[in-house]
Amino acid sequence: MQMPYSVIKAPEEIEVIREGGVILSRILGEVVGLVKPGITTGEIDKLAESRMREAGGEPSFLGYKTRASDRPYPTTLCTSINHEVVHAPAAPNRTLKDGDVIGLDIGLRYQGYCTDMAVTVGIGKISKDAGRLIAVTRDALFRGLETVRPGGFVGDIGRAVQTYVEKNGFSVVRDLVGHGVGKNVHEEPRIPNYFDPKARPVKIEEGMVLCIEPMVNVGKFAVVTLPDGWTIATADNSLAAHFEVTLAVTKGGYEILTPLPV
Repeated sequence: MQMPYSVIKAPEEIEVIREGGVILSRILGEVVGLVKPGITTGEIDKLAESRMREAGGEPSFLGYKTRASDRPYPTTLCTSINHEVVHAPAAPNRTLKDGDVIGLDIGLRYQGYCTDMAVTVGIGKISKDAGRLIAVTRDALFRGLETVRPGGFVGDIGRAVQTYVEKNGFSVVRDLVGHGVGKNVHEEPRIPNYFDPKARPVKIEEGMVLCIEPMVNVGKFAVVTLPDGWTIATADNSLAAHFEVTLAVTKGGYEILTPLPV
């Protein structure tokens, strides 16, 4: 059973989340340092889980279920390659190849609170288009962050992300969103990466802890779920990228609690 939570976190709660975020960022940096042609996603998954437990935490994705009837998520990392947008399990025998693009999404539960972050990196020598996709997606994250402040609105984040991504000729995934985080991996509010004029305005308040995570496709924004039941991929088989940070809304704006390692 999920524990009750407040959308607004107390300073002592944010301090615990901050401590967890430092740990998670360090672990993701180590994972990024390992990815190269010839390594398997299972190998990097094993390292990530080991480092979390050594630090006194545990993987927040491993065993995750949205509903009690769901199959539990099978791995610590989400390792989404090329046309896979998010949620691809880290298969033990899946080998990375030169030219691949991999999204590394990772979550930690530490002293009862969750943090969540993601980066996309190239393996070996990648194409010019892949490099540009990664750069635009990362920059789109920071365009969204620039709008975060008390009194602003969640829709401002999505508008900034969408505007920047589409100006650069790519598309923003519509079926997946960012979210609040804390005692649970996913909390309110939902944070779309595009602007929906029909959506109910949600005000940003000091003390919120949010996960901002643009998911960007080279082709169209439509996605499909692959036969494993977990992996979300582009419907047109085009490349995708994903970046994410956990942040706390402060009096003057925001504080990134999971600094990007790359």
